[in-house]
Amino acid sequence: MSHPNSPAKNNTINTLITDNIDLWTSAIKKRNAVGRGSSKKIELTGIKKLRELILELAVRGKLVPQDANDEPASVLLERIAQKKAQLIADKKIKKTKELPAIADEEKPFELPQGWEYVRFIDVLDFSGGGQPPKSVFSEEKQDGYVQLIQIRDLGPNPQPVYIPKDRASKFCTENDIMVGRYGASVGKVFWGKEGAYNVALIRIHNDFNSYISGFIFQLLKSPLGQRLFTGISRSAQAGFNKDDIAPSLLPLPPLAEQHRIVTKVDELMALCDQLEQQTEHSLSAHKTLVEVLLAALIQSKNNAEFQQSWQQLNEHFDLLFTTEHSIEQLKQTILQLAVMGKLVPQNSNDEPASVLLEKIAKEKARLIADKKIKKQKPLPAITYEEKPFTLPNGWETARFYTLFYDLKYGTSKKSDYHTKGAPVLRIPNVVKGYVDSSDLKYSELSDKEKGDLKLNLGDLLLIRSNGSLSIVGSCAVVDSNHVGFAYAGYLIRVRLNSALYYSNFISLVLRSKLIREQIEKPIRSSSGVKNINSTEISRLIMPIVPLLEQHRIVAKVDELMALCEQLKSRLTDAQTTQLHLADAVVSNALNEVI
Repeated sequence: MSHPNSPAKNNTINTLITDNIDLWTSAIKKRNAVGRGSSKKIELTGIKKLRELILELAVRGKLVPQDANDEPASVLLERIAQKKAQLIADKKIKKTKELPAIADEEKPFELPQGWEYVRFIDVLDFSGGGQPPKSVFSEEKQDGYVQLIQIRDLGPNPQPVYIPKDRASKFCTENDIMVGRYGASVGKVFWGKEGAYNVALIRIHNDFNSYISGFIFQLLKSPLGQRLFTGISRSAQAGFNKDDIAPSLLPLPPLAEQHRIVTKVDELMALCDQLEQQTEHSLSAHKTLVEVLLAALIQSKNNAEFQQSWQQLNEHFDLLFTTEHSIEQLKQTILQLAVMGKLVPQNSNDEPASVLLEKIAKEKARLIADKKIKKQKPLPAITYEEKPFTLPNGWETARFYTLFYDLKYGTSKKSDYHTKGAPVLRIPNVVKGYVDSSDLKYSELSDKEKGDLKLNLGDLLLIRSNGSLSIVGSCAVVDSNHVGFAYAGYLIRVRLNSALYYSNFISLVLRSKLIREQIEKPIRSSSGVKNINSTEISRLIMPIVPLLEQHRIVAKVDELMALCEQLKSRLTDAQTTQLHLADAVVSNALNEVI
């Protein structure tokens, strides 16, 4: 059996990395929250774990073989102790409080021959930055000014500001190692820049040259190093101080081995960079291919073109729809094909939409005459240029107000979690595309308000205001379980005669790109809230479809959406498996070399 740190074992580590490239590149997950200034909605988790594994092996002494000819770390520590004693004797530094000797139970793992455990404060130190007043900031560099380095300036989107040099208290260079001290950036490790640095950063001091700078950088970025900055009882906003970090244990390798480790880590991180670029390029190419093939379906001019495009898609279906984005694109394409009349064949025996529109108009006139609804204000006729595409035989185009009898805003009265009063549906109850009353609130309403806000079977509830653009215009159809409920002010109720027009088809149309583009175009924003009003909803240009065909389309869309959900479920399961495999490979790798 080879020694744990022999060249043979290190070759095994290299093989572990290269033999699992498919796993590292396929373990991907959706980001919970996209960072400021970032457009990436996915995380290459496998490659991230590979980077962490490389650093963990490096700081444990498992990445490169030890050399018996290296000066051991114990000799380096003796020199440091002598230098400190001399500086104290010369009164150049103060004697620090002596910390307890390192006990065996403190040591997180066994170190290789020639390495030593040290407490942070025995070999390193740090100093926090200064915070001059904003009144001295300048966006332009001037004579006698230096850049004030802030955390944002060490990332991909710097926003430099400058301050008078005589107002700066702490300075750094591009060779310094900086660490975030507050908020979401606690523990983030950066190379510095030339200038002064602010209070949200600390600069690492390596006054006794116990480490080379590159190794400190890798050590602090490693999972072991990151644990220095976690588990501190004070809040992230309060940051950390020297007493929090001082007693923490660090591994100290021989200086010569530190150089070899840094070289090896740099080599493997370059490989990770290549894998990341290749994976992102592959995902981007896949995304483009899916979009092109789906667009060909939508843009097909006749049935022959449609069938040809579908054949191209069908031949590679299992390879194309392997990401969450591609499945969402497929869903949107299904909806678009549905509203264009390309999803199910037309039936010449269906009553045409023109007759349907006449029936709706006649029914409205009767209700107006009976004073059950108010006469609607006429809207401009649809111009030829406004029509989005050529309609199938038997279809028509009309504005949305042509179909419904009335729109009504919901109550602005406060609702709460109790059982008194009327149940009130809110945005959380309809945002999923169906009515969900699991998080229900109630409001004290008068009998008149209850009557005005009473929901009927087949009513549509549209979200008219929200902080998220994608949610505005989302809707749900009121089912038999929610008849009689009231609804809140950020919702609009749309009522139509379901015997003449199918509410579920309207809901489908409103989710399609055809309508989403019309909804999002006029949306106004006030304090970050997006709004659409009843007039803008009334103006929406809708395809008017024979009633029987509406039912066929909804049935087909439901069938295809169920298949999409199955694809999504299988994808989620596969991604979870890949992530678990990546975790297992990392865990096994660490166990094998310990």
